[in-house]
Amino acid sequence: MNRDGRLGVGIVGAGRVGPVLGAALAGAGHALVGITSGSDRERVEAILPDVPVLDAPEVVRRSELVVLAVPTAELPGLVRGLAETGAWQPGQLVLHTDPASGVGILSDAAARGAIPLAIHPAIAFTGTSMDLRQLHGAFAAVTAPGPVLPIAQALAVEMGCEPVVIAEEDRAAYAEGIATATTFSREIVRQSTGLLSRAGVPEPGLYLSSLVHSTIDHALAGSRAARDAEPPSES
Repeated sequence: MNRDGRLGVGIVGAGRVGPVLGAALAGAGHALVGITSGSDRERVEAILPDVPVLDAPEVVRRSELVVLAVPTAELPGLVRGLAETGAWQPGQLVLHTDPASGVGILSDAAARGAIPLAIHPAIAFTGTSMDLRQLHGAFAAVTAPGPVLPIAQALAVEMGCEPVVIAEEDRAAYAEGIATATTFSREIVRQSTGLLSRAGVPEPGLYLSSLVHSTIDHALAGSRAARDAEPPSES
């Protein structure tokens, strides 16, 4: 790490998540040293102009902080493959964004001296600069070994999020909760807009917008009220 606390950040994964988190970290003063190639070069270039496009081992070689923003199924093989090539470096920070996994999935990197962190910002990413506004005020699930947990929390804050610590053994339940909320919401909206369209409503999405947002707000407020009303647990 540089003496001023700024890091050289490399992004492995050029989908919807990686470039946005790279832009957020750059906005906090970190230097982007490279990103792997993706299928939509124009979108990535729009949010990360002039960042070098490199292969994954070279991104890792140049970085003090590596952000792994790849699909869940690809993550174990990626970490293991980079370990087999000798890419991981002692003292290097490696952060993944998979909601279902803690730091155990980074064990091959940790065995070679890298510092494992897991941060999942709880937003629906579009892969555009609009996500940077969403990050501010959003929450992020943070998992890390105790001694380096403050580093993970600080990085979440620098992305614009409020960190919430999730224990390693609770990541699967956390991911299920996130998946339930997002999948259910999308399916309900899809069904509702289809019904309204057949009923002759010309712009069903726009028609439902205020109703859906207010309903969710009321449901969340009710959940908070129920939680606050629970008696404190006995220690």
